[in-house]
Amino acid sequence: MSKVQAIILAGGKGSRLRPYTTVLPKPLVPIGGMPIIEVIIRQLKFFGINNIVIAVGYLAELIETYLGNGKRWGVSISYVKEEKPLGTAGAIKLVKNLSDDFIVINGDTLTNMDFRSFIHFHKKSQAIATLGIKERILKTDFGVIESQKDGSFVNYIEKPDHRSDVSLGVNVFNKQVQSFIKKNEPMNMPELFLKMRSLGKRIVCFKTDKMWLDLGRFEDLELAQEIFEKNKKKFLKG
Repeated sequence: MSKVQAIILAGGKGSRLRPYTTVLPKPLVPIGGMPIIEVIIRQLKFFGINNIVIAVGYLAELIETYLGNGKRWGVSISYVKEEKPLGTAGAIKLVKNLSDDFIVINGDTLTNMDFRSFIHFHKKSQAIATLGIKERILKTDFGVIESQKDGSFVNYIEKPDHRSDVSLGVNVFNKQVQSFIKKNEPMNMPELFLKMRSLGKRIVCFKTDKMWLDLGRFEDLELAQEIFEKNKKKFLKG
């Protein structure tokens, strides 16, 4: 595990969390009195990932000032800076001397998934990329009607659940992925995955049942505060 790097994506503007993010970059928004990005760093450290690269952009100086070189957490932190927004995949191209395999995490993701098992799964699969996924259940607030083209009634389902597997914003890659990203050109993760798939590259999914929240919206942030306080030991191990 010590040879596996981590890249934390922390360059976004966090527009959905304004006005908080007009003065504070999203990864520094506190959760349980601690910046989200610090929770992520502590988790990486617990799983033996000590080499961490932070991809910064918006309000980069605040993130760099708070985190420094990572010494206080016993990790080594370095930075790559996006001179223009490069999307969720574009910043990977900026990182030099990548380890053979590395984990990429959105800087606003709160999860207690087992990174060690995730990386082991990736290595064993010999895939170029592994997506972290989780089943998400969405409750429909309306009665759903099924009908035929001629208008004939087929079925009436009262407020059904819709189940789908969603991306956690946590992925593991082989360093070969850099060859699919153009320098200084924006690229998001869906585009990268679809491009590699179209070229016949092996991509697999790692499904977890662990807790996960995307903290990009106010309602998610409020829920995360409550969940984090109740499960702090599960998030902050060691």
